[in-house]
Amino acid sequence: MSARAWIAIAAASLGWGTAGVATRAALEEGVDPYAIATLRSVMAGLAIGAYLMWRKNRRRPSREAWSVGAVMGVTNLAVPFILFTLAYQYASAGFVGLLAALIPLGTAIWAHYLLDDEPFHGRTLAAMTIALAGVALLVLIGDSGIGEEGQPVTAFALGLGAVASAAFGGVWAKRHRELYQPIELVGMQLAAGGVLMVAAMLIVEGMPSGIGTVGWLLLAYMAAFGSFMPFLLFYWLLQHVSATRASLVGYVVPLVALITGIIVLDERLELGIVVGGGLILIGVVLTDRTQRRLVRA
Repeated sequence: MSARAWIAIAAASLGWGTAGVATRAALEEGVDPYAIATLRSVMAGLAIGAYLMWRKNRRRPSREAWSVGAVMGVTNLAVPFILFTLAYQYASAGFVGLLAALIPLGTAIWAHYLLDDEPFHGRTLAAMTIALAGVALLVLIGDSGIGEEGQPVTAFALGLGAVASAAFGGVWAKRHRELYQPIELVGMQLAAGGVLMVAAMLIVEGMPSGIGTVGWLLLAYMAAFGSFMPFLLFYWLLQHVSATRASLVGYVVPLVALITGIIVLDERLELGIVVGGGLILIGVVLTDRTQRRLVRA
């Protein structure tokens, strides 16, 4: 890959990784989970909408592009944002970040069914088994990273749903990459997903209230650096590298979340997270390397 692609992967990983820590911090500030997921998306959507209106060479997205944006709004925004945010109530940023590392595995599986040039072969099963063993260990040992109040099984179930949805969304965007420009897709995704998330927030929690200054600052950070920037870079990657390679972002996100969670939130680095997380990352890396060799062949 080019140097620009590696820089995009690093920046997107930093944004999404620290967004997990910001989410945990916002929860500690008393901001409700649906409000966190929704407000960060709405704020990011307003910012990108203003930019698209200001841009001189703006164009009206096609109906086909809007259809892609609508799918992405559900699969790559509303579902994973809400489920991951709920998961942060039950486990540390490092724990949830390690679950996000499974996105490349999910991407490889979805790509086999949806992309002609990224087949999935039986030779990757051993590597995937290592990663899945890490997940099982992570859940069975019961180390959530936040002490006795943690619920790792609940966090795992929520995170797994988010992973499956986000992986599908990435492959869907890759399959229809000729229909959109990255900046436009981010805007359409935030618009479509934002409508669904606002509705869900109002039904479950009602209008948000009582958010303090720190809470709003955390939401602004998540909107700019945890939503707008990484999504824009990720869709740029999908237009320049394979879907599986673009999902390499998932390798770095858990490491960023783990380190910043320990430093900023005083989260615990427990044995189950170290061993289970290590197996997950080893399995994901081996799966990706196997897939790349098969694609080249």
